[in-house]
Amino acid sequence: MKKIILLSAIILLVVALRYKPESKPDQAVAPAPSPSSVKSEEIIAQNLQIPWDVDFLPAAAEGEPRQGRGEILVTERPGNLLVIKGDKTVIKVDGVRHIGEGGLMGIAVHPDFKSNNWLYLYFTSQVGSKITNRVERYKLSGNQFSEKKVIIEGIPGSSVHDGGQLDFGRDDLLYITTGDAGDQNSAQDKNSLNGKILRLKDDGSIPDDNPFGNAVYSYGHRNPQGIAWDDLGRLWATEHGPSGNETGNDELNLIEKGKNYGWPVIRGTQKREGMETPVIESGTAETWAPSGLAYHNGRLFFSGLRGSTLYAFNSSDHSLQKHLINKFGRLRAAKIGPDNMLYITTSNTDGRGTPRDGDDKLIRIDPSAILK
Repeated sequence: MKKIILLSAIILLVVALRYKPESKPDQAVAPAPSPSSVKSEEIIAQNLQIPWDVDFLPAAAEGEPRQGRGEILVTERPGNLLVIKGDKTVIKVDGVRHIGEGGLMGIAVHPDFKSNNWLYLYFTSQVGSKITNRVERYKLSGNQFSEKKVIIEGIPGSSVHDGGQLDFGRDDLLYITTGDAGDQNSAQDKNSLNGKILRLKDDGSIPDDNPFGNAVYSYGHRNPQGIAWDDLGRLWATEHGPSGNETGNDELNLIEKGKNYGWPVIRGTQKREGMETPVIESGTAETWAPSGLAYHNGRLFFSGLRGSTLYAFNSSDHSLQKHLINKFGRLRAAKIGPDNMLYITTSNTDGRGTPRDGDDKLIRIDPSAILK
């Protein structure tokens, strides 16, 4: 009997030594960071004066003695270029005429900025009694401009519908959006620079394969203010529809070389042979007033001025989501930064919004966080 009891005790002891109870999660696994510890929205700068567009300087390699430390560049419509990294440096842009919707608007850093230090600005100017828009190129050294070159000028301007966006495409050519400046019929004139998306070489010369032998790449636009390329290399553009009694029909268009996008002959979902209808449009019950446009991970993010919303369009299933509805007020710029974060600006001090504390602002958004 004693032998049986002793044998049983030995068996129990062996089992006890080999068995380890399962660890509780809070003992064996480090706790995941709480949502509050992840900044999905962060104000980078505030008290800005009608900011319009955003771009980024490339970061210099360690010890590399040149311009470019990852600064954020922000245009302000009254004629200021802000260089932001911790603090703000203001560079005054000569020749800017701030009138209504016009002023200093789009900015584009050259793809080869590391070697040439070139950046491009789109702005409204006054030549005699005429309001015009132009693109100029500068060399940025430190916080000083030099070697100014006019890339294109003589684009008729106005206090409304000046377009204003520019960016380099996958082909390293410069794309520029222009509005109809209140002259609707100019959008259908292929020899006019108004109501168009233009395409130029980085020195302002005309690419050999432009469809009409001039700067025009696409036409029939009312007031396009955002452009972006998706991961298939396709060009997209946001465009303001009519206002006043006919308000609405804001558009997101897929842009192709030489195509006619219909303004002012058709709008919204209307169709006519030889003219393109938008991929999506707002209808007449809603107004987006879309401006900046950025592509990230299958989504086209565009900011809404009148809509006071950040819109996310899924280019695969054509669904549209709405985010930050009236959280920050009117939204203007939308750009993906080198950190894959989305940078937006507010436009509450432009005379059409209601300024809030600290307006206007530059805000960094985690696009993956807001889509959850």
